[in-house]
Amino acid sequence: MFIELIAVIFAGLACAGMAMLLNRATGGRLPRWIVPVAAGLGMLAVTISNEYTWFSRTAAQLPDGLEVVMTVENDSWFRPWTRAFPYVERFVAVDTGTARTNAALPDLRLANLYFFGRWSPVNEAPMLFDCAGARSALLIDGASFGVDGAVTDAQWEDMPEDDPILALVCET
Repeated sequence: MFIELIAVIFAGLACAGMAMLLNRATGGRLPRWIVPVAAGLGMLAVTISNEYTWFSRTAAQLPDGLEVVMTVENDSWFRPWTRAFPYVERFVAVDTGTARTNAALPDLRLANLYFFGRWSPVNEAPMLFDCAGARSALLIDGASFGVDGAVTDAQWEDMPEDDPILALVCET
């Protein structure tokens, strides 16, 4: 975040400098307000660019085995351009490289999900998937494993059969 702030400030300075050079090249014929307006527009352009490229930059840096399965786009009234071109604000990645199965329970898969947000820290959550029953259980709320490997005290929730997370985890 700090580096993005520095980039925005330098973009403002660069655009103001270009406006000053343009004004000098035209013999001072441009209005005086052109320099601060150019600085503001440059800063706004870099900020918008950072918003739209955050997802692609972050997803490209994911290690092998982490696959993006779901994205959440954002649009808001105070940024009218996002109504036409929404940007990805959050996404979920599944760690397929460390997904685990139990030979005694072949329809169950255990995988770590990572939740990425634009201005928030990455959150990790282990999730158990029942591929045959199309359901899942988050394992951070006191679920435990029995002697046979079955999960006890899990809060199962039904998932749509075409859920991209369920499809990815169950195919691996």
